[in-house]
Amino acid sequence: MNAVHRPPLEGVRVVDLTTFLSGPSATQLLGDLGADVIKVEALAGDSSRAIAGPEIAGDSAYYLANNRNKRSIAVDLKSPRGLEVARRLIAGADVVVENFRPGVTARLGLDPERVLAEHPSLVWASISGFGQEGPWRDRPAYDMVVQALSGVMSLNGHPGAPAARLGIPAGDVVAGLYAVIGILSALQARAETGQGRIVDVSMLRGQLAMLSYQALYTHVNDAAPGPQGAAHDSIATYRSFRGQDGREFVVTANTPRMWEDFCGVLGLESLVVDDRFVDAAARLRNKRELWDLLEARIAERPAAEWVDLLGEASVPVAPVKNVLEALVDARAADDGSLLTVRNDAVSFENVATPIRFVRTAEVEAAYPPALGGDTIAILRGELGYPDDDVAMLVADGVVGAGVVPVGVR
Repeated sequence: MNAVHRPPLEGVRVVDLTTFLSGPSATQLLGDLGADVIKVEALAGDSSRAIAGPEIAGDSAYYLANNRNKRSIAVDLKSPRGLEVARRLIAGADVVVENFRPGVTARLGLDPERVLAEHPSLVWASISGFGQEGPWRDRPAYDMVVQALSGVMSLNGHPGAPAARLGIPAGDVVAGLYAVIGILSALQARAETGQGRIVDVSMLRGQLAMLSYQALYTHVNDAAPGPQGAAHDSIATYRSFRGQDGREFVVTANTPRMWEDFCGVLGLESLVVDDRFVDAAARLRNKRELWDLLEARIAERPAAEWVDLLGEASVPVAPVKNVLEALVDARAADDGSLLTVRNDAVSFENVATPIRFVRTAEVEAAYPPALGGDTIAILRGELGYPDDDVAMLVADGVVGAGVVPVGVR
């Protein structure tokens, strides 16, 4: 039997100074990969704990979605003794992740350059709206701000309608993913050189990178593309359609074979030899005429029938599902796309990290920590504070001693 490998980041300690979403999404991924993530929170906690909306046992679902596989220590970083706690944590860490506005860590007394001078092997990742340098570095940023500034919002929605925010927090999550890529790259370099480095990730740069071919199209055309709706700028038969029952489905008939099979299923074989649609360039030039013909035929049958027929013909097709339907499908597939996160009292289902490793031990999903729930254990264990000092830090309000989760006694 082949040996089972340990989780790839087992043995890597991460000090997580982040809040809200971009940073917590990054550190959750690191925890999912096996890192020991210590979440350092203000005494009032990560601001996402107070987000209005669905709750589970008194905790914000927003917070719970992005903070599994972490431990929490609550510290007043504005106090000298609290800052010393943070410094001792950092001294024993491999990675620090923060998403303060540029300059805040320096004002707190944790300037990254100085920290790395003391701990040369440390990897420090800074996530911010606009990067550590530049004219916008001090501006506040949230997901929709960078979606708007990057042009992403202008591409979303339908022609003639107002710009629409993506329904997922792409500005935050993409920045978190790029931060993890940067951290892993820096850890790889450190393994060879022994030297750490600072990783600078900008939410805006992340969204600009996601423009992909649309950025080059804009450069070549010297004009901005408009809202994409449910179509494609280059492929006329890459779009959504509405069946007789009003349900939508998408078709991505990209190749000549797919185009011919698409027409065959619809009973519109004559379109294949029609000069207006003879090749991809012609179809794109005459897409409005083509769409009228396709839409009229597709409106004759329910969407599900077309999905079945096109699927049997190996034409790429899929119904447009809502999030509830997509999660029901993922649950039925039982392929590890979803996981259950539980403590002694409650549990919830969440989307799993999509990265899989063959013959590798899985990281069991740990319930997101209560605010300061691990403060005492970390002070005594990792940091080696004597019990009397721990008691004084708690009594003086330098650290938060933790909150017992709802239902747990």
